[in-house]
Amino acid sequence: MSLTLWHCRDSRSLRPLWLLEEMQLEYTLVDLPFPPRVFDKSYLQINPLGTVPFFRDDTSTATVEMTESTAICHYLVQRYKESAPSLALTAEDPEYGDYLNWLYHADATLTFPQALMLRYGKFEAAERRSEQVAEDYRHWYLSRLRKLETHLLGRQYLVAERFTIADIAIGYALYLGEFSGAAQSYSPLTLDYLQRLKQRAAFQRSARLGEKGVLHQS
Repeated sequence: MSLTLWHCRDSRSLRPLWLLEEMQLEYTLVDLPFPPRVFDKSYLQINPLGTVPFFRDDTSTATVEMTESTAICHYLVQRYKESAPSLALTAEDPEYGDYLNWLYHADATLTFPQALMLRYGKFEAAERRSEQVAEDYRHWYLSRLRKLETHLLGRQYLVAERFTIADIAIGYALYLGEFSGAAQSYSPLTLDYLQRLKQRAAFQRSARLGEKGVLHQS
């Protein structure tokens, strides 16, 4: 096993980085400026998409390469489950369906609208920004948190009464809200959940790694 993660601080690559720290696996971190497709053209030879994360696992039989942050987390907990078996659920678990749903929900429903908020509110050139688009997607995102807020009633974590990669996937989406500005409107229950995740030592280690934060780049 030889694990390598290409990473930009505060980006979605935080998810697999956080997990690598939770699992205490040995890995190589390649730190990139954001966005790497603009500031490090050579990266396109590694990942033609120019996005982060990019992950490579050189095993004894094959080289695995992946670009989707939650999928990388799913791969790691399945492939190296002996390192941290509590972080995953199996198909036999009664909450396995919820577990998978939260993994997919994290990007399809919660991270996607924030990407548009950030693009049209901060990242585009001034003449291409749109306050209306950013605000519309802010409302869209906050309305989609209703499912999470209802689910968290009486729970510390999302599934199986323990911390899993579902919490990493959803936790990053909530953390992104601190940069998109949406976190100012989180409910007390959602804020408590996010703070609980951020207090984990592995999160704190991973959040410090990398160059100047993605959303603080000039």
